[in-house]
Amino acid sequence: MSLPEQEFQAEQQRVTRVVTEIDERIDHLTEKLGAIREEVVEIRNNFWDDVTVNLDEPDDIIETYVSLKQQAEVLSERERNHRHAQNQLKKLLRLHQSPYFGRIDFTETGSDRTDSIYLGIGSLLNATDDEFLIYDWRAPVSSLYYDYPPGPAEYETPDGTVHGELELKRQYIIRDGRILSLFDTGVTIGDELLQEVLGKHSDSQMKSIVATIQREQNRIIRNTTSRLLIVQGAAGSGKTSAALQRVAYLLYRFRESLTADQIVLFSPNTMFNSYVSTVLPELGEENMQQTTFIEYLEHRLGRDFHIEDPLSQMEYVLTAMGEGDYEARIEGITFKSATSYLEMLERYVAHLGREGLVFKGIRFRGETLISSEQIRTQFYTYEPTLPIPNRMRLLTEWLLEELRAISKQELEKGWVDEEIELLDPETYLKAYQRLRKKKQFTENSFDDYEKERDQLAYMVVQEHFKKLRSGVKRLRFLNVPAVYRNLFANEELARRLHDDLPARWQEIAAKTVELVNDAYLAYEDATPYLYLKERLEGFQTNNSIRHVFVDEAQDYSPFQFAFLKRLFPRAKMTVLGYFNQAIYAHANPNSSFDWLNTLYGPEETELFVLTKSYRSTRQIVEFTKEMLRDNANIEPFNRPGSEPTVQQLPNHSELAARITDRILQLQGEGHRTIGLICKTAAESRQAYDALKGNLDLRLITQESGSFEAGIQVIPAYLAKGVEFDAVVIYNASREQYGRESERKLFYTACTRAMHELHVYFLGEKSPFLP
Repeated sequence: MSLPEQEFQAEQQRVTRVVTEIDERIDHLTEKLGAIREEVVEIRNNFWDDVTVNLDEPDDIIETYVSLKQQAEVLSERERNHRHAQNQLKKLLRLHQSPYFGRIDFTETGSDRTDSIYLGIGSLLNATDDEFLIYDWRAPVSSLYYDYPPGPAEYETPDGTVHGELELKRQYIIRDGRILSLFDTGVTIGDELLQEVLGKHSDSQMKSIVATIQREQNRIIRNTTSRLLIVQGAAGSGKTSAALQRVAYLLYRFRESLTADQIVLFSPNTMFNSYVSTVLPELGEENMQQTTFIEYLEHRLGRDFHIEDPLSQMEYVLTAMGEGDYEARIEGITFKSATSYLEMLERYVAHLGREGLVFKGIRFRGETLISSEQIRTQFYTYEPTLPIPNRMRLLTEWLLEELRAISKQELEKGWVDEEIELLDPETYLKAYQRLRKKKQFTENSFDDYEKERDQLAYMVVQEHFKKLRSGVKRLRFLNVPAVYRNLFANEELARRLHDDLPARWQEIAAKTVELVNDAYLAYEDATPYLYLKERLEGFQTNNSIRHVFVDEAQDYSPFQFAFLKRLFPRAKMTVLGYFNQAIYAHANPNSSFDWLNTLYGPEETELFVLTKSYRSTRQIVEFTKEMLRDNANIEPFNRPGSEPTVQQLPNHSELAARITDRILQLQGEGHRTIGLICKTAAESRQAYDALKGNLDLRLITQESGSFEAGIQVIPAYLAKGVEFDAVVIYNASREQYGRESERKLFYTACTRAMHELHVYFLGEKSPFLP
């Protein structure tokens, strides 16, 4: 709806007035920051000049401590002021370019006053602090903008529900103090604003979506009650964007009790972490902790094993179909990812409580001090009803006591005298000082050889036994690899613990034993192995984390989710995924998150389904949805664009030539990010080598740490979660994408495109192409 010129001018005058206010505050804060910075530097430079230091008498020591404490508090207070002013300045600089994006006029029930509320990425009071010039988009009243058209409306506050009438909803596009576009809307967020935002070219990093949050996304963002929040959404539906705005909302809503380091995001890969790293700072919040699941596994197990990463497992699944043990490997991946395997491990732990634990003897200088049999016997003397970790603690105490007794026996052995002769003067001095302190000299001299030798021997033995004691405290005497291996080496035991083992169990078991013997964990074994280790040694839970976000949740196994629940027992969990992008071998064939209801129970679980796709043009969404068996729930946003193209080529040289021409054309049209998507890392390398002579390419591998503008040659499984202005599919042949298990991988590759999609193939085209 267009506005009369007079009203438009009034709106522009308000923008000018607000921007002027912002500029004045920026100038004031800049001057204030300079003064505080100078004061901090001066305090640091003259810190000791202003501190009274006197350690002669007890009273003087106390005075010195008080003086130090006072000076440190002064410095700390100035530094806090500096940080606060700096954060305010950053917010004002963000508001300067675009102070607000929306306005609502709301009349509360029972009131004759209508309030005009302007929404931006941060709040701003007027000079006298009695009127909000801008409301933060996360404020309770701001939810009206996202949830309601003009008419009856309500919003929640800490004091209850506020009812009233939404008189007006207005949207703005403001840049550098000028209103570029302004329109009133009768829907949640007007198509005009979405068209303007979505029609832009992609960038190397994800942007904030606070101006275009849809009602269904707002419900996800502001949910504070569910223990488990499941967001299942089509490709490009804004799942990840909504999750990041949710983090910003939680930090605002619970700013007195929640900090960014109490939130952790498990993302699909390190490149994705780079891609989303600017969203929260853009909203004035610190980034939460970001990691990948494989990074956590390597942190916990990397000391003892080389761990296969999920992308290497994916390469195997996509390229090793001709190998003899392929079917057994796929069967093993599926079996070890299920909760039934977790239940099998639980039964194994119960069995180990009675028998079967494997220990390593404690050896020193080539001799066994305490044998594995002694340790095993001692462990099974403890009360069997005690949990295994509790018995491990008792065993640790017993071993430390045994080591203390053995260390006394070592004092008189010849190797100790040999070590004493090699000691440096500093160690002799240390022994002398200890003996003086104990007053163990006959005539205040160092002639008492026996006392000297005893003290030095004690120091030598203690130093050598330090490593043994440390190993005992870290339970290095428990042979977890052997315990895990035995589950597969003993088929009779395995069949007692699970009555429906895979048909190829013997092949699976033999391969698992071989890999564990080589200190190698297949990806499907890593989480179960760590789970077993935790059940024996005691779970290392993280009680400080309050919110866990899991992106690309369809790529996680039920076993991994059960493990995450135990790892973060006090956290709420938000999981985001789409089963039509479930590309791993362990993916649930039922295409739903129904099984997640068992994690916390239906009463603490809420599911949101996002069906509208915003990323791609209507033509691309209509084209790609035909690749799926079930596509009824994908609704394209009505953003027009060019039709995707599909072209057959006779050979690789012609393929390289046509793709080169197409990419040059796309660049000429202004597309900044172009994804040349291949099936595997090997095909990506092949494509890169074929095209690098004519194009400035970047080859993306699992080691790539950042997402950048330009032409990216990338395997399909690494492209998940990111988007490109234009996508070129390198070879969509039946040979590459012909198996049913490759349907979703192909769909994932094609749905990375925002504006243009071009598909090439050699030979026969993929059956998944419309």
